[in-house]
Amino acid sequence: MNLTLSNPTAPVPDAADDGVWLACIDCGWTGPPFDEIRYRCPDCDGLLEVRYDDHPTFDSFGQSDPNRGVWRYADALPVESGVSIEEGDTPLYEVPTIEDEVGVSALRVKHEGMNPTGSFKDRGMTLGVRVAQKLGVSRLACASTGNTSAALACYGARAGSEVLVLLPAGKVAAGKVAQASLHGARILEVDGNFDDCLDVVSELADRGEAYLLNSLNPFRLEGQKTIGLEIIEGFRDQTGDLPDRIVLPVGNAGNTSALFKAFRELVAAGELIPEEVPTLTGVQAEGAAPMVEAIEEDADEVRRWDEVETVATAIRIGYPVNAPKALPAIRETGGTAIAVSDEEITDAQRALARDGVGVEPASAASVAGLRKLRESGAISADERVVCLTTGHLLKDPDAAAAGGVEPEPVSADTDDVLSLLSR
Repeated sequence: MNLTLSNPTAPVPDAADDGVWLACIDCGWTGPPFDEIRYRCPDCDGLLEVRYDDHPTFDSFGQSDPNRGVWRYADALPVESGVSIEEGDTPLYEVPTIEDEVGVSALRVKHEGMNPTGSFKDRGMTLGVRVAQKLGVSRLACASTGNTSAALACYGARAGSEVLVLLPAGKVAAGKVAQASLHGARILEVDGNFDDCLDVVSELADRGEAYLLNSLNPFRLEGQKTIGLEIIEGFRDQTGDLPDRIVLPVGNAGNTSALFKAFRELVAAGELIPEEVPTLTGVQAEGAAPMVEAIEEDADEVRRWDEVETVATAIRIGYPVNAPKALPAIRETGGTAIAVSDEEITDAQRALARDGVGVEPASAASVAGLRKLRESGAISADERVVCLTTGHLLKDPDAAAAGGVEPEPVSADTDDVLSLLSR
């Protein structure tokens, strides 16, 4: 893969359906997008991408759907509309205290926690659940560290579909389990970690028992690539410039892959030249950092970590399924990957809160990584940076409470309150 979308001038394969097809990133196999369910290449088991015969420009976005959000970019997606609850169009916040502290030319935070279910996963589900309808499947399934299950349960409920989620027992924040439960998903708590859950749900999908909507599904990532489109438009509107770098948390590496695809397609459309593509920089927790290990060792693939642990539960993943897409994304944009401690994550979460941005721990990893890379000089003072935050503070209220200040008991008496305040 490269920034010109492999070969954007290649002829459209016979398998294309209205200019859309699936392609293997390894062997080049091509196939129709909706004739049958596929998650991997039937020839080599490689990861699949959705490809297009045409790449729209920013001027064309919003023409087919004047609304804001994911479906404003319908011309860059494989279907015209989704199962939607107005996802996308999330804020690009200024964070002046952190910007001054780290000392970069400009800093913005793209807060995906402001999506309907509180995470970026909604962008993938609006599209993925619609494709499931198109394929004629009824039972939707995922493995999850929490946010995927909440989003799938919500969008599946909206579509009237049965939803099955597999969660690692005792390892998912209560707020996320509550969301999946209230939206009516069937929840199975697995004696294992996230990667064990994904192994099981992938086998269920291979047996035809459910439609898999983890980020192994290439249609999921098509929805998530709209984050990159919004970042480019929003940053340019606010500053008049393009961002030099995007720093983002890495779990299964879906967003890293999706943003890279968005930027490659903008290059193919003539909207960006390769030198303008933002540098993609991944951040993982020290207790779950297989991507960082692969980048540091210049490895072609990640080594599976069987034991993972971090306060950042949303990225507590030991075997990123999208690594074959994400490693080239980081390397071909001149990026890097870094691991941060739980203490650095929690401190970054507090710093974001001081600037009025409430995020769950995994989200704060991006700011923790930015701080660490500025300290080492890997990020320079003249860079324009966007940090991606992926989930809302209330996704993990226990972590928020642990990172915040302790409540102080006082009697129901005004003088006692004043006395306490004076201490």
